[in-house]
Amino acid sequence: MLERVGAALIAVLAWIGDVSLFGVRALRDAVRRPYEFSEIARHVFEIGWRSVPLIATSGLAIGVVLSMHTRASLERFGAEAMIPAGLAIALIRETGPLVTALLVAGRVGAGIGAELGAMKVTEQIDALEAVAVDSFKYLAVTRIVACILAMPLLTTITNFCGILGGWIAEFTISGMTWKLYFNRAFSLIEFQDFVPATIKTAVFGLIIGTVASYLGFTTTQGTEGVGRTSTRSVVLSSILIIVTNVVLVKLIFFIYPERA
Repeated sequence: MLERVGAALIAVLAWIGDVSLFGVRALRDAVRRPYEFSEIARHVFEIGWRSVPLIATSGLAIGVVLSMHTRASLERFGAEAMIPAGLAIALIRETGPLVTALLVAGRVGAGIGAELGAMKVTEQIDALEAVAVDSFKYLAVTRIVACILAMPLLTTITNFCGILGGWIAEFTISGMTWKLYFNRAFSLIEFQDFVPATIKTAVFGLIIGTVASYLGFTTTQGTEGVGRTSTRSVVLSSILIIVTNVVLVKLIFFIYPERA
């Protein structure tokens, strides 16, 4: 029993090491020539722009729900005026980045894993290598960089739509004006609230792109393996995002103790 647990633990640690080396190599190659700007721009469009409807709708719904729950709690203490500020702080600091990362992991991570996995099992990656194309840089690095660039933008959209959803809920319940709501919402927000959250979303983008690309490049067993790669990309990316978020929150509190 202990031997099996030990073997499983070693296998997990080995997998984490392989993925980490894959990500480090991608970051190293991203700053080396040649730069695939057109391919990166195409993936930013696919990952970013095509995710906007899902992100915006989810952010709007989250803002409405958070506003209603916050009102139910603060009404007991007569602190309804703090609803906009509380909602904005919760979205910008934590809810927005985490929810956006999980949504993107579900939509984009599965797509990257399935696409690269299909190319692997049909030997298209080998064909690129045969014509002297760096398949790793052309296929993996461009997608990872695109995820890193797109995540902060998508998180900003989530935050804005969430705050907008909060205003819609408040306007429906109390008739609060747009100007008053946004003045209260940003009254307690400082620059230090945006910087850690933005850096955190870039890390989430690195995780999504690296895990999905790695699983795609190591896909085996034909079309059945492609399906497993797609599912594992979502599951493993989501788990790593949640675990990494705990570490990053603790690190942010250490660097910015006034935010604790």
